Amino acid sequence: MPQQVCMGAMMTCSFGVAPSSLMVLPQNRVLTSNMPAANIMDNKPMVNILPFGMCSSLANPTVAAATTAALGVLTPMPCIPATVAPWAPGSPTVLIANMPALNNTCMLNCMWGGVITISQAGQVTHDVA
Repeated sequence: MPQQVCMGAMMTCSFGVAPSSLMVLPQNRVLTSNMPAANIMDNKPMVNILPFGMCSSLANPTVAAATTAALGVLTPMPCIPATVAPWAPGSPTVLIANMPALNNTCMLNCMWGGVITISQAGQVTHDVA
């Protein structure tokens, strides 16, 4: 059964070089394991989704420019997350602030082609369906 995701969950991006931590603001007023619980709308870049170190996606304009300047040698550049859609699919039976709860099987797409996944939910005591 999937685990409920909360503040401090660890995430990875398919084009990032380092893990990142999910930031969940306490605006939903729901706690899990004494931490703010996340829903699928906790997808805001630089608010909820922090950088993943360096980005190696050629769809990222800064990486493409640096790679071109290096005569075609892939040159990673600092990650600036560009997420516009909510996490998918969420937990349809558990709502937090009228939105599906975020579980550790959800994925989030970055505009630069990366797929962000949850590697550690931030807690291990609460499951969601």
